[in-house]
Amino acid sequence: MPPAPYTLILLGEVDIRGPGGSAGDLCVQSKVVALLARLSLPTVGRFVRRDTLVGLLWPELDDARARGALRKAVHAIRAVMGADALQGRGDEELALAPDHVSCDADGFRQAADEGLLMQALRLYRGELMPGFHLAGCAEFDRWLEDERHALAERAAGAAWALAQRYESDNQLSDAAGMARNAIRFSWSDERALRRALTMLDRLGDRAGAARLFDEFARRLRTDLDVEPSGDTMQLMARIRAGGATTEKQGP
Repeated sequence: MPPAPYTLILLGEVDIRGPGGSAGDLCVQSKVVALLARLSLPTVGRFVRRDTLVGLLWPELDDARARGALRKAVHAIRAVMGADALQGRGDEELALAPDHVSCDADGFRQAADEGLLMQALRLYRGELMPGFHLAGCAEFDRWLEDERHALAERAAGAAWALAQRYESDNQLSDAAGMARNAIRFSWSDERALRRALTMLDRLGDRAGAARLFDEFARRLRTDLDVEPSGDTMQLMARIRAGGATTEKQGP
């Protein structure tokens, strides 16, 4: 199948790219971008009910006006990306046409699920729709945050699986780099941090372990105003003192 003529970029930035370059007219319309994102995740081509879409994107409007706003957004998409970009199923469901529109986040998810870990990580250039927010659309913001978390966790899992594979193959530098990436993709899991610190110590990269711990601790203080747990602090103290463990740990 030839590649889709339009690509929705949602990882690390927000852009819509087509045969003529960036579709800037759509990118500046936040509700249109949000609609495209919701139709792209978790899978391009999956039908979504119109009442779901209007509830997410136009909660402040009554049903008739909200559906009118959705029709205008659909018209804007088709005017730029072509009439075939969106498919309808009856009067109540919409989907993006997979042969007309692709999405990097959907491509990342598929590659990770198929075990194509390096391909997946090449697609994961940053968090989903960084900085994107719809005022007055709390349900959409909750949906977006859930999707951000799920994709970041998937990226962290792919990086950790590669780290273990590289260590098994005695590619120690690559293993250390992937262990660090696994944590930088997801900053909320101290158990995963301790696992990565232990691997870095086992690989002899204690300086890298210290840098990763310090970076993690700064993020915790900045984002959550908390310190690392006692278990994590004790592990780091043992690493700084000369090594925590040489035993290879499982996932």
